[in-house]
Amino acid sequence: MLLITLNLIFSMIVELARRVEHFGAVRFHDTQRVYELDSGMKKFPTKAREAVATISSEDIGKINQKMAIVVPIKDERLRLLEGVLSGIPHDCYVIVVSGSKRHPVDRFMMEVQLLKRFNHFVGDEILIIHQHDPGLSETFRSAGFDSILDETGSVRKGKAEAMFIGVLLAKMLGKEYVGFIDADNYVPGAVHEYVEIYAAGFSQAESPFSMVRVSWIYKPKIAENGPFFAKFGRVSAVSNDCINLLISSYTGFGTEIIKTANSGEHAMSLQLAELLYYASGFAVEPYEIINIMEQFGGVIPAPSQAASQAALLGVDVFQIESRNPHLHEEKGEGHINEMLLSSIGAIYHSQICQPKLKDSIVSICTRHGFEVKGEEIPNPAKIKPPCELDITKFAAEVQKNSQTLIELK
Repeated sequence: MLLITLNLIFSMIVELARRVEHFGAVRFHDTQRVYELDSGMKKFPTKAREAVATISSEDIGKINQKMAIVVPIKDERLRLLEGVLSGIPHDCYVIVVSGSKRHPVDRFMMEVQLLKRFNHFVGDEILIIHQHDPGLSETFRSAGFDSILDETGSVRKGKAEAMFIGVLLAKMLGKEYVGFIDADNYVPGAVHEYVEIYAAGFSQAESPFSMVRVSWIYKPKIAENGPFFAKFGRVSAVSNDCINLLISSYTGFGTEIIKTANSGEHAMSLQLAELLYYASGFAVEPYEIINIMEQFGGVIPAPSQAASQAALLGVDVFQIESRNPHLHEEKGEGHINEMLLSSIGAIYHSQICQPKLKDSIVSICTRHGFEVKGEEIPNPAKIKPPCELDITKFAAEVQKNSQTLIELK
């Protein structure tokens, strides 16, 4: 019997960045639009090729095999989690870091059971761990890595802490890239697109120190007259303006280059991820941009020899606009206010935020309808870079001490 294997290769077409803004060694690429998620196998006119990047499914697949996708979750609906899992390409390693309740109902065990049922049918590679695993906290304590711990010696609550744990697990697995997907996404197709966008961005990078951030084409809200397709969330609009103002204060030119300050959907090369500090809680996404500017922007001295070496190669920050709208669970005004204060705190208290800018940040908040006073803006705790942990020792200790680390294949 003759078996014929066909390797079908299609392409994703992404607009090339129209401009790149430099901030020291950092290259901020302007928003790129996805023109076709699947352009098929036909050739298209050479003229069109001058304006777009054509990324083959083969190239995307190679990057996916080297990438771990971290899904931080905290008491989300199980059906949403299952939908997110179904959207992640099979070649990616999935890491679920849970901060869900264990009492009176053990939400974490419900998540584990769902993952096992799901994986029975698909055979993905999945790691799951609970953020507040006593063995995990003990591993950090024994390593003297206190910046992720609270006053009781346990891992702090917060999204940044979950993401940081995910980065360490990705490093343990020997992955070259790590991406993040929020667990409250309603659209599995959007999740799939985000991961493809990560790979498309990395395929364009000139430097091994690179980041890809998803710019949502729309963030729909349900209004009285039907759905309203907003371009930015309320907090994102404030954070974008504040970071752009910070960039302008050094370059001397007004800019709107940053459009992804609060993008939960983003990915990094492990070489970049292990050099960054992580701001606790919801400050994590905007502070990634701020810390890249702090470490590689040349405004203040680089904090380490590794950062100085990275600056020689430069850091690429891509922003790619999705075709799918970003539809996620609404969590109320309290969540919005907490997210706002955390986000602007990451900018307001940065070493590179000059005193004259602080009043402008408060004014930006007021202009967007948020009443904020400077003394109310918190300075988020910072987690030291992953590179300060001996990953070999960490891996051995966490595998020995953890009570919740589960590997599924």
